[in-house]
Amino acid sequence: MSARHPGCRAALAAAAVLAAAPLLAQPDRSRPPKPGPVRALKLPPVERLALSNGVGVLLVGIHEVPVVEVILVVRAGATADPAGRDGVAAMTADMLDEGAGGKDALALADAIDFLGATIGAGASWDASTVRLRVPVARLDEALALMADVALRPDFPEAELRRLRKEALTDLLQARDVPGAIASRALAQAVFGPGHRYGKPQAGDAAQIASFTVAELRSFHAARYTPGASSLVVVGDVTAAVLPTLEKAFGSWEASSAAPAPPVVPAPRQLTSRSVWLVDKKDAAQSSLRLGRVGPSWPDPAYATNQVMNTLLGGSFTSRLNDNLREQHGYAYGARSGFRRNLSGGLLSVTTDVQTDKTGPAVGEVFKELERILLPASPEEVERARNYAALGYAGEFETTSQVAERIVDKFVYGLPDGFYEAFVPQALATDAAALQKAARATIDPKRLALVVVGDRAKVEAPLRALNLGEVKNLSVDDVMGKAPTIE
Repeated sequence: MSARHPGCRAALAAAAVLAAAPLLAQPDRSRPPKPGPVRALKLPPVERLALSNGVGVLLVGIHEVPVVEVILVVRAGATADPAGRDGVAAMTADMLDEGAGGKDALALADAIDFLGATIGAGASWDASTVRLRVPVARLDEALALMADVALRPDFPEAELRRLRKEALTDLLQARDVPGAIASRALAQAVFGPGHRYGKPQAGDAAQIASFTVAELRSFHAARYTPGASSLVVVGDVTAAVLPTLEKAFGSWEASSAAPAPPVVPAPRQLTSRSVWLVDKKDAAQSSLRLGRVGPSWPDPAYATNQVMNTLLGGSFTSRLNDNLREQHGYAYGARSGFRRNLSGGLLSVTTDVQTDKTGPAVGEVFKELERILLPASPEEVERARNYAALGYAGEFETTSQVAERIVDKFVYGLPDGFYEAFVPQALATDAAALQKAARATIDPKRLALVVVGDRAKVEAPLRALNLGEVKNLSVDDVMGKAPTIE
């Protein structure tokens, strides 16, 4: 073929371009590319509606997928447990879908599955919820089942016996998990035995074993009331769904005068450092937990605190993880975080380390807690705020995620625009603001340290750190006596 042929000329031109490619500017691979501009978080508006009985409806339309999430939120969580009966709220919620509206647990599950739906219930510290997820086309039938679960549970005795046994089995198994022991001990050390947050959310073994159908019915009748509740509806719906919601929940009336909302006293901040060593003989690792009372909801410094925590232990590139995992190889990972409640919260550091590195690892954690109180470098500040801001939209990707955020909005009274304000507030955080947030929430001299590990191997190096008096405890001291399961 002649070189003058058009096809040949095109091939020669392409070859020339390829030959010249190495001469073109190459990307700089010596450093990671800078992130692009952070877009503002734009959420669909929340429509506020109401049923005829006063139950509020918070509705958010998201129309990409023909599904809908409906959550009944009741302001009655573990903090509403009757005095001395910790765990009643949790067990009440667990029993709701174990038989309702005259259907036993299996018949109810079959009816839910037939609709392609899921229904579940649970309790947190500050609220109880009943959740429905269903294709929009089956919403009417599914809401009827949801209403049965939420309003007309049967509380069958046989199912309560089974759930009690399962809960006691979980407690028995937790005694062999150092991390579970450490988390329980940290709550006790931070909040004290007299505060509700210092006790197990689901109750202890003796309380669980003694739960009765009568007291669960009583709690449900007293606390699951229209005046304490709201419906969160997120998905492929509009305000036209209101009659459907009214059909399912509009006839709901309180069976008696509603009790006063639970009031939890603000936990007292720690005034000194405590060190608890829980002996777990032959433990393969040591579980470390450090904590102190943290901010409650709503947290006016939420964005700044989140950026600060991103730098400390809230990301893979955080200081704690880099120190303990990357630099020293003491642990697979280390993290820190906030748990916020209506009345105070918990700031905690969590890691599991090699037994023979327990002392050095604790020392490195305290170094990072001291260092976070100092001004951070401009590079660290930029990385932390970009990480927090760029990742925030990922928490609103699905109907379930959005619904969960609206639940928090209702339970904790978060103001309108709270979520949308996060990104600009995070990006505006500077080194001075981070240092201020750290000093307001972290004090290495006033916190609780819990170590669960083999005392014979870790006590001496732990005491050598001179962090304060080391209090020795057994697993029974923290978890109570091992439950008897019949």
